[in-house]
Amino acid sequence: MPTWGWVTGILGVLAVAWLWARQRRLIRRLGGELESTQKRTRQLVWERDQAQQELWPRLCEERELHEQKIQFEAQLAEYEKYSALARLALGAAHEINNPLLGILSHLELELKATNDPEQRLEIEQCIAGAKRISTTLRGLVNYARPGPLVLSKITVHRLVSDALGFLEGQPMLRGKQVENKVPEDLPPIRADASQLSQVLMNLLLNAAEATPEGGRITVSADKLTFVDTVEIRICDTGCGIAPDVLPHVFEPFFTTKRGKGTGLGLSISQAYVRSHSGEIRVDSALNHGTTVTISLPVRQMGAVEEVREDVEVIG
Repeated sequence: MPTWGWVTGILGVLAVAWLWARQRRLIRRLGGELESTQKRTRQLVWERDQAQQELWPRLCEERELHEQKIQFEAQLAEYEKYSALARLALGAAHEINNPLLGILSHLELELKATNDPEQRLEIEQCIAGAKRISTTLRGLVNYARPGPLVLSKITVHRLVSDALGFLEGQPMLRGKQVENKVPEDLPPIRADASQLSQVLMNLLLNAAEATPEGGRITVSADKLTFVDTVEIRICDTGCGIAPDVLPHVFEPFFTTKRGKGTGLGLSISQAYVRSHSGEIRVDSALNHGTTVTISLPVRQMGAVEEVREDVEVIG
């Protein structure tokens, strides 16, 4: 008969074996669940990556569509502004211009007929005011409804020289150094000489007004590398433009000249440059100066009209 010690030992061994077998089954089951979980996790990660790959292009597309919407709304607002200005300009031209010419003619006759200095001064002030109204009206019409391009072959150096020559005797340029640094061998461009002359005159007059005596105004130009584009730059050492004002300089009727300007010069210049499929931008630092850059294609697609080579148009 085995002793109770042996019985207890055998039972202990059997219990340990049973627990060990149970633990192995539990470990195998947990291992299987872990492997299944890892497999499911890998599947979820793959699905997530696939979803992200599909979502990213959609997000990019949505962002691009949103940006296009903003640009379209801005263009639509600008077109609506053009339309409103066109209607206003046509109505103003019809209702104001003809009576204004009659008033000017009468004032000029009155000026010739009087010798009283005080009366002459009053009449001259009235004439100046009437001419300012006429200039504002003409600028409004030009901005709202610019005429078709009349293209010619233009030498930029000559165009700048003619503009500077025309302004040479202006009082606002006295005591200021004006330089034409446009290369004479710069490739000629196809453009409307009349419109570009007016753009140059507007920008040069703005530079002259902003530049103090002893300052410098420089006109330079270059042909850009790898593209058929010419850049014209008008730089001055004037007072510059404040950062809060700079974003508004191309807005019609926006002016800081306090009654001395119509606020249409840069707006008209921008309209003319864009009609040439070009761009104009203004870079300025307060109390350091301003640079206006005009980018123009060398050739114009779909020319409205071709006139004789190298036309000179000033004024």
